[in-house]
Amino acid sequence: MRRAYIAGNWKMNLTPSEGVKLAKELAEAAKGCSAKVMVAPNFVTLPGVAEALKDSDIIVAAQNMNDHTSGAFTGEVAPAMLKDLGINTVILGHSERRAIYGESDALINSKVLLALEEGMDVVLCIGETLEEREGGKLEEVLSRQVTEGLKNVTEQQMAKITLAYEPVWAIGTGKTASPEDADGAHALVRSIIEKLFNKTVAEETIIQYGGSVKAANVKELMAKENIDGALVGGASLSVEKFLPIVTFDK
Repeated sequence: MRRAYIAGNWKMNLTPSEGVKLAKELAEAAKGCSAKVMVAPNFVTLPGVAEALKDSDIIVAAQNMNDHTSGAFTGEVAPAMLKDLGINTVILGHSERRAIYGESDALINSKVLLALEEGMDVVLCIGETLEEREGGKLEEVLSRQVTEGLKNVTEQQMAKITLAYEPVWAIGTGKTASPEDADGAHALVRSIIEKLFNKTVAEETIIQYGGSVKAANVKELMAKENIDGALVGGASLSVEKFLPIVTFDK
């Protein structure tokens, strides 16, 4: 039985003081919820939020990291720096990293392998653009991103991988894939995992949906067979909007 996993990606929002305030409010409000819950603050907000949530069940994750352990990489963050803060989860391959900063499947895979080597948990993001979907390339794009992103990942290491399917055209636009379309894409991703590994790994892998998830649609999305959670953007920036998503089953 896959446990629901709800994650809030704060992106480039919230100052350190704002982040700590939200984290404390969320920790109190989300007590006793059945879902696994994660928040991913920006790098400067990470230390305060990690400290604020250290005694709670909420996971604190980084939004990105470098694929090297140290060195002359100005502006970058290494896994050891995150781990020193108590951060053991990282989001990799987000569509904004791919589209805006040109991160390739190979680079993302390099980051995935280093994170796993460092004993970290990974949320690996995948998803197609509107042009790719309308061009009939959904299967091709997802197959490439999953296969390349998980290259040289072992069956045992898959226990530390969560996949997040995010149709790029539905992020921050207010558009959402229908629950049926989203579930179909998740089923496709699960079939790709089965081909790469086996049926057991495919059935045990958590696949989140990320594409304008909000209180109004979370129940319908989470009711689908292959949707195991949500990677939430804008709606995770306040307790008022995020709590109904976290407690979708109440």
